[in-house]
Amino acid sequence: MRDLLILIIVASGGLIALRHPFVGAMLWTWVSIMNPHRLAWGFIQEAPVALFIALCTLIGLLMTREKRSPLIGSPVIWLIALMIWISLTTIFAFHPERSLIQLEKIMKIDGMVLVTLMLVRTRREMQVFAWVLAFSVAFFGIKGGIFTLLTGGNFRVWGPPGSYIEENNALATAVIVTIPLLRFLQTTLQHSWQKHLMTVSMLLCGVSAIGSHSRGALLAISAMLVLFWWRGKNKLLTALILLVVGFSILSFMPENWWTRMHTLETYEQDRSAMGRINAWWMAWHLAQDRFFGGGFSIYNEYIYRIYAPDPTFVVAAHSIYFTMLGEHGFPGLFIYLALWIATWRSAAWLRKNAPAHPETAWCTQLGAMAQVSMVGFAVGGAFLSLAYFDYPYDLMALVVAARYWVENKGWEHEPKPEPLKKPFGISLFFGDCLHNSDKNLQRPNKRSP
Repeated sequence: MRDLLILIIVASGGLIALRHPFVGAMLWTWVSIMNPHRLAWGFIQEAPVALFIALCTLIGLLMTREKRSPLIGSPVIWLIALMIWISLTTIFAFHPERSLIQLEKIMKIDGMVLVTLMLVRTRREMQVFAWVLAFSVAFFGIKGGIFTLLTGGNFRVWGPPGSYIEENNALATAVIVTIPLLRFLQTTLQHSWQKHLMTVSMLLCGVSAIGSHSRGALLAISAMLVLFWWRGKNKLLTALILLVVGFSILSFMPENWWTRMHTLETYEQDRSAMGRINAWWMAWHLAQDRFFGGGFSIYNEYIYRIYAPDPTFVVAAHSIYFTMLGEHGFPGLFIYLALWIATWRSAAWLRKNAPAHPETAWCTQLGAMAQVSMVGFAVGGAFLSLAYFDYPYDLMALVVAARYWVENKGWEHEPKPEPLKKPFGISLFFGDCLHNSDKNLQRPNKRSP
């Protein structure tokens, strides 16, 4: 049944994308991040659903006039520079033929991010993009939060098999990065029941992240909470609320969870932590020796014998920073960091300039929450191999699209959005959300914390 349902959604969505490529871009985002076909049990698991969607979207892109150049912000320039650089490092890699497989995968991901940026142009399209992006991960956060509560936190929460977020640590970081985006979406809602439902969703995502037993996720969510507190106007009340909610969640966790978290203080005795440190030293020594880095295939005994302190302990870098350093050298790490610094600056620009017009007030919250998400990714990603994960790149595209829309007064060039139709009640929630947000956003919001 799942296979048939996903097949119907993908097939019909792909055909619609031939005429409306924006639909294809959203379908790609959903499939690429959530991997719904991996949750099925039959033929659809190995079907080339992403390829089919991409082809339909690209065909539609060639035929439509409703598109623009993707070169609309400095983060995009840095992304293209990164794509060019990792292509060069693949040529000079230790094993170019093996690295080509990973290069092809990354080019597809980044290429579709650029395609999405070409198609997300209006306020409604940006909001739909945010909903699709957020709930592609929040689905697992909500489900994982319920699972954690029902099992007393004794079991870890895992993501869809064969995806970037399959591992419990990766899923936890993705869920944490999603919580601020859910908060942004909550500010676009009008009905109290919708806001309460979103609050429950965010709390369940937080429980899921804690229930993953991920030490990196704990650090990431702590860093995000510090930023929330720092930007809050009433710091005493904010601290009190965070302490109460945090204590309530943590007091629920079992003893084995606390035992694992305490290893942060005694990392020298933890084999997993020492393996990562060994991989980080390998990446550092390799980058010092090779300007272009070693390419994608550097996690093997041959490379570790040359560059690692312990040549027998071969593991992946488990860090977005040391992944880029070892695979693409110091220039690759510099470009990667410049990409996210430019994205941070664009989000900061939204926080500063979006409140100037009632029509753009919603972008203030988007910029603020995007920065909170970036803090979570920067901290959580320091301990995970998520350097090429779609989600943060899609978030970058959303921020860039919003800034371009504000700078060019995009609301003056698009018709007033009509209420979405709600066939069979399927869009009862999301249709009302988007329609109501249009009314909400006529009023300027207070600057977000």
